[in-house]
Amino acid sequence: MDTRLTAEQDGIRRTLRELLRERCGPKEVRAAVDGPAGYDPLLWSDLAGRLGLPGLALPEEYGGVGCSVTELALACEETGRFLAPSPLLATAVLAAPLVLALGTGAQRAALLPRIATGSLTATLAVAGPALATALGLTRPNSGYSAGGGRAGGVQARRVRGEWRLYGEAGQVLDGHSAGVLLVAAHTGGFARSRTLLFLVAGDAAGVVRVRQTALDATRPCGRVQLRDVPAELLGTEEADVPAALAGTGDAVAAVLAAEAVGAAGRVLERTVEYAGQRVQFGRPIGSFQAVKHRLADVYVGVQTARSAAYYAAWAAGRGERAGGLALAQALEALRCAAAEGVQLHGGIGFTWEHDAHLYFKRAAGDELLFGPVHRLRDRAAEAAGLFTGGEAAV
Repeated sequence: MDTRLTAEQDGIRRTLRELLRERCGPKEVRAAVDGPAGYDPLLWSDLAGRLGLPGLALPEEYGGVGCSVTELALACEETGRFLAPSPLLATAVLAAPLVLALGTGAQRAALLPRIATGSLTATLAVAGPALATALGLTRPNSGYSAGGGRAGGVQARRVRGEWRLYGEAGQVLDGHSAGVLLVAAHTGGFARSRTLLFLVAGDAAGVVRVRQTALDATRPCGRVQLRDVPAELLGTEEADVPAALAGTGDAVAAVLAAEAVGAAGRVLERTVEYAGQRVQFGRPIGSFQAVKHRLADVYVGVQTARSAAYYAAWAAGRGERAGGLALAQALEALRCAAAEGVQLHGGIGFTWEHDAHLYFKRAAGDELLFGPVHRLRDRAAEAAGLFTGGEAAV
């Protein structure tokens, strides 16, 4: 693995950082999350139109740039630095790879070019707080089911040759605003129970969507209710959906790890800057040895997590799996960096007006959605065959 960035990769990161520094300051972030979509549509247009972020890892034949997971991870590292709210994660990291992997030729041609240009946003909707399980990040998803009978999850049935969905999915990333939903639904009854993915238009009849109050306002989620909604099967009934979800999950984890590293690095920078300005006992608190030790520990954690995230993104492009462990390292680094940032900012770090709490909430929110850390590590160890009876070939 060559750890040096190419000229193209460095250009992506530098251009994106300049744009976000100009368009995504603290005031802009707070204004965006208070909007109906939870993000700034004008900023999203720039990210998609000027920089082509949604199509960064899509093939050129579908209007994408044709880059790898590494470039997408580098882009998300920069959006993580600024906690930029956008549909990038749900659209380009969760939904688009599944359409590419499972969709028919007609479905790919209809959806992926629009996703690449940013004119269509998409998301993955799974029932219950089971996103990490569905992606195979916290335990094997071979037995994953999108529903648990008529009283729970999302169910699919055929009515006069047409698929109809009913049920509910909560904590769906951008579920309240996405243009198209990839819904994981249970079908086949008890004897032929299986999970399939369906395409549902966000404005289809019978779809009720509500934005949920979230701990991390910069990561908007919605509750999606499906009331006898017409749906289009993604791919064919023979598709191995759990395997596709698990394959996507590792790349998702690598990109999320890079995003968390970006946030951790930024909160560390701000804490170091503040420690050099705040004076106590006649000298900056950053000159105290105890403060230096604490910041040094955070720095080591961030750099270690960055190395792990870069390796995981590189490995994902080669079909290898290291995303879960990298995500665990990154989430832990972000949690420690955010906690130390709040503590070393003193009383101001606890106030609503300061941005330190936003990074702390991002750390906690990501662990709720994609963790927790100990389960990510447990699954990574199991997949590597470190436990008796582990899945060495997974």
